[in-house]
Amino acid sequence: MSMTTPSVPGLSPQAIVADRLSKHYGSFRAVDSATFSIPAGQLVAFLGPNGAGKSTTMRMLTGFLVPTSGTAHIAGINMLTDRVSAARLLGYLPENGPFYADMTPLAFLRFVGGTRGMGGIELTRRIDTVVQQCQVTEVIGRPVGKLSKGFRQRVGMAAALLHDPQVLILDEPTAGLDPNQVEQVRMLLRAFAKERTVLLSTHILSEVRAVADRIILISRGRLVHDGGPASLGKDEREMEEKFRSLTRKAAA
Repeated sequence: MSMTTPSVPGLSPQAIVADRLSKHYGSFRAVDSATFSIPAGQLVAFLGPNGAGKSTTMRMLTGFLVPTSGTAHIAGINMLTDRVSAARLLGYLPENGPFYADMTPLAFLRFVGGTRGMGGIELTRRIDTVVQQCQVTEVIGRPVGKLSKGFRQRVGMAAALLHDPQVLILDEPTAGLDPNQVEQVRMLLRAFAKERTVLLSTHILSEVRAVADRIILISRGRLVHDGGPASLGKDEREMEEKFRSLTRKAAA
């Protein structure tokens, strides 16, 4: 297994560094010493079965969950000791984004901007930009609770992009979407990756082939593979076979 060794934060262009990140709940190890680094400009797929530890790892990287041990850095900033500074550089879309059903996307984006200290012309300009980037203009005045899941995901992405972060962390951004919605989100991800570092979690192999520069595979809380987009195989059948093999070994 080829693994990436984290570089020293602040001395390299690493956008995301996980250094022996662990999360234990009693005797259960949800994540066990996860170590990897992601350089600026990469789009990385964080792949694994359901319950493998993807969301837990992402929540530790974003500062929403305190690790049992280990550290997380965003653009060289320690998430544990300076979460506020790191959060300024980070956009995060959880698997089930926090929305207020009665709010319109416009009201929600204004609310999110306000919580980040944005206002006035700056906030108006950024809202205009992300609404166009995420293609939510046609629903900007409808209650979020009335939108399709595809549109809700795009509103969540707009909120994650609002403060123009260097790093995006997206948890299962295409889960539950129909094929047309999936393709729309994939197009957005490709566009985002031209200007930002993107880490997205998924358990869908076709997602990896469609968008990723690199694959990190986790199973039972442990990293079991780290490589380029072809490292799991040349087609989806080979990827499925290697995915099963790697995750079976982790379970043994």
